[in-house]
Amino acid sequence: MSASLTDDLLNQLQGQPLAQLGSQLGLSQPQTQNAVSAALPLLLGALGRNASQPQGAEALFGALQRDHAGAGSGLDIGSVLGAVLGGGGASRQTDGAGILGHIFGGRQETAAEGLGQATGLGGSQANTLLKVLAPIVLSYLAQRMMSGGNQAASPQALGQVLGQEEQRISQQGGLGGGLLGAVLDQDGDGQLGLGDLLKIGGGLLGGGQR
Repeated sequence: MSASLTDDLLNQLQGQPLAQLGSQLGLSQPQTQNAVSAALPLLLGALGRNASQPQGAEALFGALQRDHAGAGSGLDIGSVLGAVLGGGGASRQTDGAGILGHIFGGRQETAAEGLGQATGLGGSQANTLLKVLAPIVLSYLAQRMMSGGNQAASPQALGQVLGQEEQRISQQGGLGGGLLGAVLDQDGDGQLGLGDLLKIGGGLLGGGQR
């Protein structure tokens, strides 16, 4: 893949979507850009970690097909963002809190706190940002994997694409990679063991149950 998922989605958010986000959070344009640049690798990297397990990839792929593939051939970020910010009913497609529960499991608060500290946002602002971005990330993935009659769309292909993205984020280090490692390393030992994966995967598969 040429552009990383993170860079591609960040490019699609430039302009009006970022302005809307900044307005919602009360942030300047540079603050918003910085916060989103840190939040997207965190979300995509955590999804990559979830999808590294076959059952995690299948659960995520099923959710994309069921709730997020209705965007048609092109991702209309504006309409997804509008639906999320407008609180237009708690549909699974726009339920940011529910999606975060699946992505991070019991680490949702840690993710928001880490993002808040790393970007200078408060924890509540960071949590709001993650809730808004989570449905956009899943709509983007659904469009990327399933539009244009993509015959190769499968849980395995999704796991591979997200696995490559997570590897890229971790290798790049910087704010996104460091934050991802800190949030997902549950034992604090610098390594992600099977126990950590089961906890994170359990959040994805168990409806947010810890």
